[in-house]
Amino acid sequence: MVLNLLLLGAAIALDPLPLTSFIVVLPSRRGVRKGAAFLFGWLVSLAIVVAVTVLATGNNPPKPNTVPSLASLAAKIAIGTVLVGLAIRQRRRMRAPKKPRKPPKWQEHVDNMSPWFALGLAPALQPWTLIAAGAATVVEAKLSSWESLLALFGFCVLGSSSYIAIEIYGAFRPDQSQAFLTRLRTWIETRTDRAIVIGCLVLGFWLIASSIYYVIES
Repeated sequence: MVLNLLLLGAAIALDPLPLTSFIVVLPSRRGVRKGAAFLFGWLVSLAIVVAVTVLATGNNPPKPNTVPSLASLAAKIAIGTVLVGLAIRQRRRMRAPKKPRKPPKWQEHVDNMSPWFALGLAPALQPWTLIAAGAATVVEAKLSSWESLLALFGFCVLGSSSYIAIEIYGAFRPDQSQAFLTRLRTWIETRTDRAIVIGCLVLGFWLIASSIYYVIES
């Protein structure tokens, strides 16, 4: 469970699509305040997923080789298959002639965006496929175990770590952060397609292989 949560947390933090959106929000007018609202919404939505999943299991993880346990593993296999499919589709798109990408409409009004809009934007942009895989893994957690508590806390923090680091840098180095965020956005945008392909393939095959292993072992 711990390794799965760490891998998924890192993947959520480094997903280029929502990260690029956050980098658009932060340099805007009153961007630090809007970035803090975005970060809060991001953290809260992750925490809610974890809390709801633990409550749904009654803080009693399913025993191996039972219907709930096998259902959790089947869900992770299905999510892994979806991720592999997304990687294949993205790879095909990379080979096709590229059309100019239109930025989302909200980016046109980012300077006038309210912190409340930024707060709601965060969960809307989260990679819910990865978060669903995290929820299927959280099913195995038991809050009476300090290892599980630490893993759940680490999942939420790690999944937000890139946003926390950029927000802190923007708050304490506002002038330097403007140029840095411009360079970072350009760097991410030129590598987004490749990152999606590699990330989806690695995580997809990992979820499939590890889940099949546990099915066979149980």
